[in-house]
Amino acid sequence: MSDLTPRKDLLDIASLSLEEIEYIFENAAPFKQLFQRSVKKVPTLRGKTVLNLFYEPSTRTSSSFEVAASRMSADVTNFTVSSSSIVKGESLLDTIETLQAMKSDYIVIRHAAAGVPGLVAKHTRASVVNAGDGYHAHPTQALLDSMTLREVYPDYEGRKVVIVGDILHSRVARSTATLFNKLGIEVGVLGPGSLVPEGRHDFMKRFDSWEDVFDWRPDAVYLLRVQLERQEGQFFPSIAEYHKMYGMHSERIEKMRQLGAYLMHPGPVNRGVEITDEAMGYEKSLINTQVENGIAVRMAVLHWLKPETDKD
Repeated sequence: MSDLTPRKDLLDIASLSLEEIEYIFENAAPFKQLFQRSVKKVPTLRGKTVLNLFYEPSTRTSSSFEVAASRMSADVTNFTVSSSSIVKGESLLDTIETLQAMKSDYIVIRHAAAGVPGLVAKHTRASVVNAGDGYHAHPTQALLDSMTLREVYPDYEGRKVVIVGDILHSRVARSTATLFNKLGIEVGVLGPGSLVPEGRHDFMKRFDSWEDVFDWRPDAVYLLRVQLERQEGQFFPSIAEYHKMYGMHSERIEKMRQLGAYLMHPGPVNRGVEITDEAMGYEKSLINTQVENGIAVRMAVLHWLKPETDKD
């Protein structure tokens, strides 16, 4: 592992340099090898505290960060809205003051409002990791997606990935597409016109049908979860219609098989909406690999960041 000047916080993908991105990948690889050992812990963060602060429901991401921190021997505290004084009217800044008094070394935060992790970072000496803020960013998801893709395509530059689904409400699509583009991967998008905003990213190639997608010969198809909880209006006629037009089913899986394309999904999966049970069993699915790589990437991020509490 080469040395690189650490940052205090990880708030988005856009601000990361290619050197920093490569450094995270280089560090994630040996952490992933650790998973094959009988003892899956290292003492890297022994004596450090990691606070998971989730203002939105999350099982996969919060659990992934918890496992990552635990495997580095950190002490982990999970702080949820329902069990805190936030429901009693405590302001975000009041909460930050309280968290600062707890002397946490790392704060992993998810919030419905864009920019909140950055605000927290300005008011605490702890290293802040953005675990998703509104429609804005989800940097560790983008990093784990890119790590997963480069494992199957070491020559990833010039490869093609199509992101399918709810682009409008997806911070995953925003962050992952941004990182793919940084790495020289071509990005296409497919989805209902109401869920694929014009001008989101100039580098994205927009498709109108699966036929056009398969003619482009993508190396991977990245399905997004339809985020019904973020949709205030009706963006498509019905779930059945969405699945018919944009879902992954046996016929489309066969097209994927002919192309040798990989299948990705950030989870959680809506079976019968964006993907069928049969498609979940596709032999070139990378979905479980993404979960595994998520732990390794988050370990690498925690290893790299340097909280100001280290100066004490």
